[in-house]
Amino acid sequence: MTGTDPARVPRRTLRTGATMPAIGLGTFGSDRYGPDEVAGAVSGALRAGYRLVDCAAVYGNEAQVGESLAGAFADGLDRDDVFVMTKVWNDAHEPADAVASVRRSLRDLRLDRLDAVFVHWPFPNHHPPKADTDARDPHARPYDHRAYLALWRALEGLVDEGVVGHLGTSNSTIPKLRLLLADARVPPSLHEMELHPSFQQEELFAFCREHGIQPVGYSPLGSPSRPERDRTPEDVVDTELPVVREIAAAHGIHPVLVCLKWAVQRGQVPIPFAVKQSQYEANLAAVVEDPLTPDEMEALRSAERGNRLIKGQVFLWPGAGSWHDLWDLDGTTRLLEGVPQC
Repeated sequence: MTGTDPARVPRRTLRTGATMPAIGLGTFGSDRYGPDEVAGAVSGALRAGYRLVDCAAVYGNEAQVGESLAGAFADGLDRDDVFVMTKVWNDAHEPADAVASVRRSLRDLRLDRLDAVFVHWPFPNHHPPKADTDARDPHARPYDHRAYLALWRALEGLVDEGVVGHLGTSNSTIPKLRLLLADARVPPSLHEMELHPSFQQEELFAFCREHGIQPVGYSPLGSPSRPERDRTPEDVVDTELPVVREIAAAHGIHPVLVCLKWAVQRGQVPIPFAVKQSQYEANLAAVVEDPLTPDEMEALRSAERGNRLIKGQVFLWPGAGSWHDLWDLDGTTRLLEGVPQC
């Protein structure tokens, strides 16, 4: 392949009127690949036509990704044509720490502004790398809207300063988003969440669309290459689902590409991670050619299995029995010192 013309890639319009590409390159992968290999994929992907790069402080590779971005801009790529996103990790929820985290990402990514900054998780709950999935963080706490709003206010200041274009939430729930939409001066423009055919999150997806929040989907392929330690027996591999394989056979393509076509045609922004040139080039090309039919899109609704994959060590604190305790709060509101906790 020789790459895809970026002008052919669909775009999403955010609440500010700015636009972003409908597919990007994820950079979460340094647990399996070295930071330099991930950075090499960023360089190659930009040459191939990608104009959206999803980063995060916790990925441990922003300095290397920054070198790739700087090289691409030095070679003539216009900074205004690339949408760069990062995230504030769980250990930086104090307002001053959040601001410092964003400024560190700016420095490491060699940028003078970020197009979007997300709060990676709605509650502070930090664990060392490769912690057991039942680990408890003695410093963690459940969601507290007052604390979250203080963090959000600090990020709003960076928007006022002009170094951040948009704010985003991530891994949140409808009750939390309702509170934030009611109280934020700068409302969230994006919400990053797990989205793939076997975990479509229709209610949350629809809520975001209704309230002007662009859904961004991580693990868009159902995370088939996840480490074995992160798997549970009931997990489903999306690319092995019969409906996905049948549609792939009808189009003569790999099942991975069916998942990406579905994501873009549905209206979300998938951010697949790949370091092999053939893979990230094929991923981008898939969303601009040979679309799925309306019948195929409807058939993929049957792939829903409630198959949440990201449910491990980041959710737990003392007193939380299991990750289920956290996600079971989706439809409830608890009161703690008179403040909704959800």
